[in-house]
Amino acid sequence: MREVERSADAAGLTYDQMMQHAGKAVAQAVLKRAAPIRGKQVLVLAGSGNNGGDGLVAADLLAAEGAQVAVYLTKDRGPDDPHLARLRERGAFIAVAEQDQRSRVLKLQVGKADILLDAVLGTGFRLPLQGAAQGAVRAAKQALEGRQRPPLVVAVDCPSGLDCDSGETADEAIPADLTVTLAAAKPGQFRPPGAALVGDLVVGEIGLASDHPGLASVELEVAEAASLRSWLPERPRTAHKGTFGRALIVAGSIQYPGAAALAGKSAYLVGAGLVTLGVPALIQSMIAGPLPEVTWIPLPHGDGALAAEAAAELRAEWSRTEAVLMGPGFGLSPATRDFLAEVLGARRGGRMGFLAADLHSAPSRTALPPCVIDADGLKLLAQIEGWQELLPRESVLTPHPGEMSILSGETIEVTQADRLACATRWAEAWGQIVVLKGAYTVVAAGRERATVIPIASPALARAGTGDVLAGAVVGLLAQGIGPYRAAVLGAYLHGRAGILAARAVGNSASVLAGDVAAALPLALNELAG
Repeated sequence: MREVERSADAAGLTYDQMMQHAGKAVAQAVLKRAAPIRGKQVLVLAGSGNNGGDGLVAADLLAAEGAQVAVYLTKDRGPDDPHLARLRERGAFIAVAEQDQRSRVLKLQVGKADILLDAVLGTGFRLPLQGAAQGAVRAAKQALEGRQRPPLVVAVDCPSGLDCDSGETADEAIPADLTVTLAAAKPGQFRPPGAALVGDLVVGEIGLASDHPGLASVELEVAEAASLRSWLPERPRTAHKGTFGRALIVAGSIQYPGAAALAGKSAYLVGAGLVTLGVPALIQSMIAGPLPEVTWIPLPHGDGALAAEAAAELRAEWSRTEAVLMGPGFGLSPATRDFLAEVLGARRGGRMGFLAADLHSAPSRTALPPCVIDADGLKLLAQIEGWQELLPRESVLTPHPGEMSILSGETIEVTQADRLACATRWAEAWGQIVVLKGAYTVVAAGRERATVIPIASPALARAGTGDVLAGAVVGLLAQGIGPYRAAVLGAYLHGRAGILAARAVGNSASVLAGDVAAALPLALNELAG
């Protein structure tokens, strides 16, 4: 970002102009979140650099809308600062840390603020937090902790004390309810422990052209509704069910029959024209009642799990299926592993289990329709040697960190330490699309393309929500959306559905996976605008 700003300034977009744009973006985000603003107390913690300047511009715009603005400077910006001059003309209260003994003024202002703008430190910050900035941020945090009804905390670019590259944080850093990051999101906003401080994330414009070389070359994106909206498939009035494709979902076992039902319902709710469930025959009657729209393929089973013979019964289905999902609720039966290996065309290797297929004699990797592999399907996949070459290229794999560890051979700790790097590294190595689930899900197609879903919600920390995600992805894939876009769209809709379900239920603790599935139409409506 520092290089982007330098090159923009050299090209004629001055730092002051960028600051004006940044302050306007922050003010607009505050107005959207906290309207009406008239009469509300706004406190701006302003540092001595550009981040503080952005906060002062935002403060001036909020004062123009009727807010009662107070400014607390960690360091005097001098008598010639034009932003402070405008605020003085508006009658804003202005205090400086070096003149505030024991931070009494700061604590008083924090105590009565309705909105706190944290504009002390931004992108250029590196640990440790020290000096006047450290003292002001620490005192403000202590004052916030003493309030029964805390203000809305809005971070300008990054919460002060967060390293925007690494995600490391200072102990004094103030958690934000809303972060308005400027021009582009920063990696540290999605890496622990810093991700927990960001709150809701909004990207604010600073006046850069959309094709600015410094931004156009960035390979990591954040999923935003404005961009994703154009990815939704058209739904012409003359359409029929074939227009929106057939999704075949092979799932379930006697232990986990609900996984198949959740995936099938979700595929329909994102718009698939026809959903077929291939399940062990003995569980069909258990889940058929709530799913009258689904068509069925009862499959051979043993001890309640799919048997290897089921692969032969599905062979004729591939040519009339636009997308297939395998794995939800499979269980870990060796028979189901054999089924998956047969589907992929692996050949037996005696005591060694399944080996990579001889591609001259076995079905080619393109014999299958576009694939999504989820849940136990991923764990079984890891037992098949050469699975990467047997799946169709750009199949969508949807592991949580534990499943990712099994697939990659790396520990969960390594996976979680740098989720972005992990997902992109293995997506490239395997030639597949990886959806690394969790807070701030990462969708990667290799080192050259990855998308972060800017959503983290405890509403999604519930058994079965992964089945909803997998069903949404295969439902979108069936409609002709490419694998990468289907994965990003599915993950975004799933995340928003979790948030909307929590709102409908009234709390995140009571949200069930079925509630998330039921909220997919609301998320789709929201995205479609």
